[in-house]
Amino acid sequence: MNDQIQPEGSAGHEHGALGDSEYAEFMELAAEEGFDVEDVEGAIDEAGHGPLPVLAVVGRPNVGKSTLVNRIIGRREAVVEDKPGVTRDRVSYDAEWAGRRFRLVDTGGWEQDVLGIDASVAAQAEYAIETADAVVFVVDATVGPTDTDLAVVKLLRKARKPVVLCANKVDGPSGEADATALWSLGLGEPHPVSALHGRGTGDMLDAVLEALPEAPEQTFGTAIGGPRRVALIGRPNVGKSSLLNKVAGEDRVVVNELAGTTRDPVDELIDLGGKTWKFVDTAGIRKRVHLQQGADYYASLRTAAAVEKAEVAVILFDASESISVQDQRIVTMAVEAGRAIVVAYNKWDTLDEERRYYLEREIETELQQVAWAPRVNVSATTGRHMEKLVPAIETALESWGTRVPTGRLNAFLGELVAAHPHPIRGGKQPRILFGTQAGTKPPRFVLFASGFIEAGYRRFVERRLREEFGFEGTPIHISVRVREKRGRKK
Repeated sequence: MNDQIQPEGSAGHEHGALGDSEYAEFMELAAEEGFDVEDVEGAIDEAGHGPLPVLAVVGRPNVGKSTLVNRIIGRREAVVEDKPGVTRDRVSYDAEWAGRRFRLVDTGGWEQDVLGIDASVAAQAEYAIETADAVVFVVDATVGPTDTDLAVVKLLRKARKPVVLCANKVDGPSGEADATALWSLGLGEPHPVSALHGRGTGDMLDAVLEALPEAPEQTFGTAIGGPRRVALIGRPNVGKSSLLNKVAGEDRVVVNELAGTTRDPVDELIDLGGKTWKFVDTAGIRKRVHLQQGADYYASLRTAAAVEKAEVAVILFDASESISVQDQRIVTMAVEAGRAIVVAYNKWDTLDEERRYYLEREIETELQQVAWAPRVNVSATTGRHMEKLVPAIETALESWGTRVPTGRLNAFLGELVAAHPHPIRGGKQPRILFGTQAGTKPPRFVLFASGFIEAGYRRFVERRLREEFGFEGTPIHISVRVREKRGRKK
């Protein structure tokens, strides 16, 4: 096997990131170790596919969205109660139909006041629709289209995403006429469904598969050689707009000491370090999303959307202030989105020795989850250390798209397990047998083991992977598949 670490794009794409010969050799190894071939193929596919296509379930309160979600995923996970507004935050689940997997997003938080849909409702709907590859629009067929339904229809038309119209609460043939009336919405054929009893859901899901792409649209980046996308994120008033203006060399964005001046992300093409980058200056994130109102709520959703569309997130902190719970939530958002990450501490020039000492202690204790991210200490006002920003971004992006060949990875795993075996638990000692890196952006590894691998040992493996292969500035996803026990003779 080729023993060089490869940037993303140099491997085959038929079996995750594995080329044909590498895949064949790997499957032979898996068979020798007693793993089921289909299970191994499924594990590689699951880790190698990257993001799944996203299906958003939208609709006004109490039309049965969560009941439909439970029906689709085949288990009762979404909270269901016979009153509107039970689902407060968006919740997502992995789902499968007819052999195809997709991500299912159950939307909530829909409020309606006497004046119609308020800002937070419109924001929730727009964000869910914007980040989805297709939408299931759920309408209560027994009630018919309401003013709220018609408002959502306008959003759907504006977004130009594929829409499957679900006429819910059609429990029998007598309700078919109610469903037919929904042709008037102009969204195509209404699919009569009873989410509660399962009637008609199969036909509706067949329509969903036709609407969903095989793989999600690649929202970040552009054509090969085009500008890479950088999202500037952080809580309000940490200096995101000032930083963007400084790297641009001119005032592109309104800067005000009043926190939250920026409401919508502003995309800017900026020449920096001899390259063109697309910077996204995002609105700061405030309190927990479902506690926010109006414009602040909308700004949080727009920030999340910007992270989804970016390749690398530059997380900005105000070095003169203590690291807050909000700062940690923003870090978690970027990590969970699987983006390359650079951590920047702004207003560094204002710090005295005492504050620097305590900040270093805070970073050690509060930001352990991104200890692997490149760090730059900058001043958006004076321009201090701005020249270090681009190298840090380039390092993170290179790691984000890097793949370790299977042969080299397994040589590393063999040495690691021999030198540091898994602790014995219950008289047994589980062992990592072999593994492969099935995907990149971010790097995704699948390890195959003889027994359950504890979380602490997984963290140890991740730490050693970083020490051996770098991966500075990128999250790493590690999944473990355990070999099923062979059938015993009776």
